[in-house]
Amino acid sequence: MDLEAAGGAMTAGVIAGAIEKPTGQAGQPHGVCADCGAEVTGRFCSNCGQPAHVHRTLLHLGEELLHGVMHFDGRLWRTLPLLIVNPGRLTREWVQGKRTRYVSPLAMFLFTLFVMFFALSFMPEREVTLASLPQQIEAQKEAVTEAEAAVASARKEADVAQTASQLVDGSPPAVDSGARAGVAAGVLAAAEAGLISEKARLERLEKDAVEGRKDGLAPGSWQAQVADMAASAGEDGQTNGLTKTIAKKLKNPDLALYKLQQTIYKFAFLLVPLSIPFVALMFLWKRGFTLYDHGVFVLYSLTFMSLLLMAVVVVATTLKGAGGAVGVIAALIVPVHMFAQLKGAYSLSVFSTLWRTVVLLIFCEIAATLFIVSILYLGFGH
Repeated sequence: MDLEAAGGAMTAGVIAGAIEKPTGQAGQPHGVCADCGAEVTGRFCSNCGQPAHVHRTLLHLGEELLHGVMHFDGRLWRTLPLLIVNPGRLTREWVQGKRTRYVSPLAMFLFTLFVMFFALSFMPEREVTLASLPQQIEAQKEAVTEAEAAVASARKEADVAQTASQLVDGSPPAVDSGARAGVAAGVLAAAEAGLISEKARLERLEKDAVEGRKDGLAPGSWQAQVADMAASAGEDGQTNGLTKTIAKKLKNPDLALYKLQQTIYKFAFLLVPLSIPFVALMFLWKRGFTLYDHGVFVLYSLTFMSLLLMAVVVVATTLKGAGGAVGVIAALIVPVHMFAQLKGAYSLSVFSTLWRTVVLLIFCEIAATLFIVSILYLGFGH
């Protein structure tokens, strides 16, 4: 169990509980408020807002825990079905002020986000092996053969170019012949460097097969391949700046993955400010819509996408071989849900909704790319 994820879920419940105002039954009213002493005529004190009936049972303590952590009340069951089947109505009614019956978009987003991480922390880890060590060795031998062929071809081209650039019968060489010889020499040098790198990797794999890996990683596992890739990048000297820093941290893949997960936990909220401007761009010439409206749309949409992602991961993990089919179904659900939410939330025609759905999908890819770059920088870049 990931204790930090569990703590995140508890924290989300506290945050959501602070944002949400409790509704529902509070018991039979008393004549005087136990907190401020004002006269009470309903279920809540009109002066301080405290429930008129003050519970003092262990059962109610458990009920408060459920409400604080899980929002276990009627609003959740009114909000979730609309979020799934009629997100446009949910968004429109919240913007129009019909809010006491639903969980707020911000609380719903925070709650769903951290519960998703909490639930995924219980999922069993599956051994991921991209290729076995013998398969990697065979593939690397083929790579070395191809590199040798490339060197032979480059050397032949370099010899031809060198011959053409030399003096023939005392006449000076052509200018283009000299340039061709220089290019051919550069290609040959690059091919020879590539061959040396491929041979070094083959030697390392064959040594791992005999002696095992010094870093303790399982040969053929994704961790081993990521570590080798990072080590090769550092040895070749082809990386610099942020990429060099990432390559250095990827030498410990498990630690890098843990840091990446923690960074996503902490900065997932960045999806909201990254998405709102793109939604606003689609309604620049339409009056009556504010950034608040777009924020509500984004929060409810991201909440649904989080739920969908959690469902896909759970099904793909528990049912072997179902990952591809579930992924295809989820990919079809996303634009359908966006279409329904756009049409209902903004009262658009079918054509206006269609082109905005296409544009929104493109904007989502841009926002997701910006988010991934931000996460990589925050997790690995310093």
